[in-house]
Amino acid sequence: MKLLSTFLLSAFFLFTHLCCAQQFDPAKLDSFFDTLDANNKAMLSVAISKNNKLLYQRTIGYASVADSIKATAATKYRIGSISKTFTATMIFQLIDEGKLSLKTTLDKYYPTVANSSKITIGNLLNHRSGIHSLTNDAAYLEYMTKPKTSEEMLAIISAAKPDFQPDTKTEYSNSNYVLLGYIIEKITGVSYSANLKTRITSKLNLNATYYGGKTDTGKQESYSYKMSQKWELQPETDLSIPGGAGSLISTPTELTVFMTALLQGKLTSASSLEQMKTIQDDLGMGLFKVPYNSQSGYGHNGSIDGFVASAYYFPTGEYAVAICSNGIAYPLNDVLIALLSTCYNNPVAIPSFKSITLKPEELDKYVGLYSSKDIPLKMTVTKTDNILTAQATGQGAFPLTPTDKDKFVFDQAGIVMDFNPGEGTFRLKQGSGNYLFSKEK
Repeated sequence: MKLLSTFLLSAFFLFTHLCCAQQFDPAKLDSFFDTLDANNKAMLSVAISKNNKLLYQRTIGYASVADSIKATAATKYRIGSISKTFTATMIFQLIDEGKLSLKTTLDKYYPTVANSSKITIGNLLNHRSGIHSLTNDAAYLEYMTKPKTSEEMLAIISAAKPDFQPDTKTEYSNSNYVLLGYIIEKITGVSYSANLKTRITSKLNLNATYYGGKTDTGKQESYSYKMSQKWELQPETDLSIPGGAGSLISTPTELTVFMTALLQGKLTSASSLEQMKTIQDDLGMGLFKVPYNSQSGYGHNGSIDGFVASAYYFPTGEYAVAICSNGIAYPLNDVLIALLSTCYNNPVAIPSFKSITLKPEELDKYVGLYSSKDIPLKMTVTKTDNILTAQATGQGAFPLTPTDKDKFVFDQAGIVMDFNPGEGTFRLKQGSGNYLFSKEK
């Protein structure tokens, strides 16, 4: 299970500047999603609710490209690490019931994990355990599509060396929530799936939210894709592996119901909810805090295979917004901004996907190895036929689309690269970042 890219993982930093006094206007969102759809930039489903009343829902793309199955409002998506919020909620319910506490140590359940006598439930919840994340190992890619038992997963987690001593720093680890999922089962004596149903989904009448299995389009589940020259089917993680860290399936409409109920205090005690919302080093206990202008919301994001998702609740206005995507070539952050801009009566920026065509020989002047004094990163720019590709140190390559003279973009990550071939430089812009790179001799 992969995480969202860095600019999404640590919480969405959202920026808008203009405001106008108008009522909720779905037309501007329709124009936004029409543009994404027409330019093949996303396959997704979104929902906005206000105090549990659905205000807006829109779906674009396919649940299965090969079978030409169009996605609908009922299409279900893997939600990746948003599963952690469900897991944390159930852990706090058990705390409310007196069956464990934040100070309970891991050795009570899994003594084979290194430092288990020092690692508390609280450390697992807020990613301060020091347990190495299983998804950070190259071996993960070798077994991610194959079923694993909880015993096999525990052996993998136990075999890893700690990244740091418990409670000395914060570092996101999927292994923390795999273990929390197992602890729920060990305490209750029933499966994670059964707990999810009795403790959350049945209470909220969520019929499309459950622990997933192998994708079944007959159940209105979707496959996931990555955009290359076309939508390419992605490998399918066996959901026995991520467990409580990322195995749930849902819809954006049901995610807004869940986030609203949780943040309105309907699923845990008030004190437990405050613990979940307590932020340390950008992370809470199953929740992120995110800003939008003067507002703040709580929720989580997720990524698994080609799926990406986000779900947040903003107390001011009682808005809940959720996105589930099974293929995206446009910044998810910008989609979230569009949803929140509509909630708070701000203009929605309609993207322009202008592009130009360059001959292969015209790309030669951009090719080279570049480095920057602004950030400790090197960037290799290469050419294959008439496509320019960039690759940062230790990261995957990404295609660059020419949009103007000496200007290229990678829409999926919101990257703009402005080249100055005469000086052998380019400026990389992403969000508020602006970095100068120079070609090495």
